[in-house]
Amino acid sequence: MKFIISKNAFSDGLQQVLHVVNTRASLPILSHVKIDVYGRHVTLTTTNLDLGIQCHMAAVVESEGSVTLPVKKLATIVKALPGSEVSVEEGSKAQITLRAGASTFKISGLGAEEFPKLSTFTEAHEMQFEQNKLKEMLCKVSYAQSHDENRYLLNGVFFSFEDEALYLVATDGRRLGLVRKVMGERTESYPSIILPARTVSELERLLGHGKYVHLKFNEKQVSFDIAVDVSDEKEVTLEGSIELISKVVEGRYPNYRQVLPSSVEHRVKIDRALLLEIVQRVALVASERNYSVCLRMADQALEVSAKSSEYGEAHESFPISYDETPVEIAFNPQFLIEPLRTLQEDDVFFEFKDEMSPGVLKTLEDFSCVIMPLRLR
Repeated sequence: MKFIISKNAFSDGLQQVLHVVNTRASLPILSHVKIDVYGRHVTLTTTNLDLGIQCHMAAVVESEGSVTLPVKKLATIVKALPGSEVSVEEGSKAQITLRAGASTFKISGLGAEEFPKLSTFTEAHEMQFEQNKLKEMLCKVSYAQSHDENRYLLNGVFFSFEDEALYLVATDGRRLGLVRKVMGERTESYPSIILPARTVSELERLLGHGKYVHLKFNEKQVSFDIAVDVSDEKEVTLEGSIELISKVVEGRYPNYRQVLPSSVEHRVKIDRALLLEIVQRVALVASERNYSVCLRMADQALEVSAKSSEYGEAHESFPISYDETPVEIAFNPQFLIEPLRTLQEDDVFFEFKDEMSPGVLKTLEDFSCVIMPLRLR
């Protein structure tokens, strides 16, 4: 095995696959990257057995072959090498030699035959998304995922295909994020899947450096083939593709539609950026013991307030179109901040019934965030 590759591309490729490797791998081989050289391409592969990633890059190939090397050490060395190109050549006993400028490194690895094989797909459903659109949808709901290991079904984002549309849902039992995208094709036969939180995090990191992502999935696993066509010193100097292959969370996702309020009595239009800024500021006086902010709507104004015995109190108000019965609702400020921060729209709509019923943040773009209120003290 011998090839020559751009140092920046090699370094960036290693950084892309490095994220999947666990800090403490259960098997020595899982801390390695498998390097496959064939045709005019080099493929880097890492896996933690639940999630795998492959990065495909162009290279000048003199001879083909495969080897595995400790990925963290290799990534550190390649990043530190001088020059613009790296020559990689395999010697005996899974040892490779790196040459760049006047530097030469010899690194020992393990046989490629020990590396776990990534899943291959049979009878998979396929579809294509714009990368930026899928990333935007994931970001609009992923903050609501549960981190409670005892509620593993909620530790991810639910992909549900209904009525020729894709719904992404995440909830931890106290808030629920939902976003909808019309697919323009029949999707009744597509199985619903729960994408694990770790996979969601990787997707949010990888998406947005190209135009399209190709999705293949069945009831047990899913793959995202991500085109990378950006060459930018501040972003990625890699040109090729990255494939993310993941198991899905097995089980039946709870009926999220039961959480959506069946009726609301009030709907208020609010400047999103202004509400975000005020909630962040007012929440500074909230304590850990009483971490809440109160929204009071009355007399054509919305007042945001918080108080604690430890730090004092804060009040700030701004005009809204509301002249009905005064209502006060308390929320965890983080549950307001996170959805407001991910949205791009200028305005949001806040729907509510009373101080004991869930509040709902909505946009005109098929987004909803249901937030359970806190008991007023």
